[in-house]
Amino acid sequence: MSAPLEKPQIIAHIQKSLNYTVFDCKWIPCSAKFVCLGNFARGTGVMQIYEVQHGDVQLVKEIEKPKPIKCGTFGATSLQQRHLATGDFDGSLNLWNLEAPEEPVYSVKAHKEIINSIDGVGGLGIGGGAPEIVTGSRDGTVKVWDPRQKDTPVANMEPAEGETKRDCWTVAFGHAFNDQDRCVCAGYDNGDIKLFDLRNMSLRWEKNIRNGVCSVEFDRKDISMNKLVATSLEGKFQVFDMRTQHPTKGFAYVSEKAHKSTVWQVKHLPQNRDIFMTAGGAGSLHLWKYEYPAKRSEKGTDGEDRGVAGTLNLLQNVNLSTQPIASLDWSPDKQGLCVCSSFDQSVRVLIVTKLNRV
Repeated sequence: MSAPLEKPQIIAHIQKSLNYTVFDCKWIPCSAKFVCLGNFARGTGVMQIYEVQHGDVQLVKEIEKPKPIKCGTFGATSLQQRHLATGDFDGSLNLWNLEAPEEPVYSVKAHKEIINSIDGVGGLGIGGGAPEIVTGSRDGTVKVWDPRQKDTPVANMEPAEGETKRDCWTVAFGHAFNDQDRCVCAGYDNGDIKLFDLRNMSLRWEKNIRNGVCSVEFDRKDISMNKLVATSLEGKFQVFDMRTQHPTKGFAYVSEKAHKSTVWQVKHLPQNRDIFMTAGGAGSLHLWKYEYPAKRSEKGTDGEDRGVAGTLNLLQNVNLSTQPIASLDWSPDKQGLCVCSSFDQSVRVLIVTKLNRV
């Protein structure tokens, strides 16, 4: 076999045009279905459930809601219930039973403005401890919610009195390797990345990467912090080694400029934490593999341990659209199957081959 065919291939299996702007898409766990979230031109929100069958997608259900829906997650639900948590343009957090989606099973006015990003942990058998949902909003706050507790967040990270409120674009859970420990990472429009330790209720680390942070994700939520990827405007992204924190220098990182425009999303492969996909503003997808260094930490001249960053290897890239790919989700059940949505009002089901060989 020739060398190019040995590499993973990204195959656009199904493409479906939609009659609304789609902001997020998520696989429904333990199924061949996915849900798309967005807004109609008339200003209402929409949830659509599609099923992949015989090389095509069939619309199973469409639900219209009063407010446009920006983001969703299954991360805080059990595999039996599979409730979808969504954040909308009005700042409301809702938990839906997709079998009976007329009324939410949990609803709270979480923020004053749009919820840009949402993540969940403690459900689906991923991460120890209580099921929790984190929301990040344009109002500058990051809040953690327990669906069993009504109306008040279990944690609220907001700017101090007199500080400027920065638009929070992305949030992610991590470090949930037992029942007590848990961290939230948040990225802001001014390039700030903040790591909040929920066990000690403190700011553990912060860094500015000089460009608005579009997406952050830990390689795994349910292990002691290992790696964090942060993507930003102008085609840059950073991979931080989160195992060793130096008192002054923080975490070691490797930086890469890939897409010629904003890197909207990063998603790690559920079956292999060292492989991840980035989605770009020019409609392209890049598949990466992180290679660890020989030694992940070393003693500095000050006698403190400091991390050593690895290297990045571009496995494959493909151009799917002329518009930004705004969301991407790997199937948790089938390796290499993923769904992505872009602002050309379409959703695509992709197959990535040979992931077990890299």
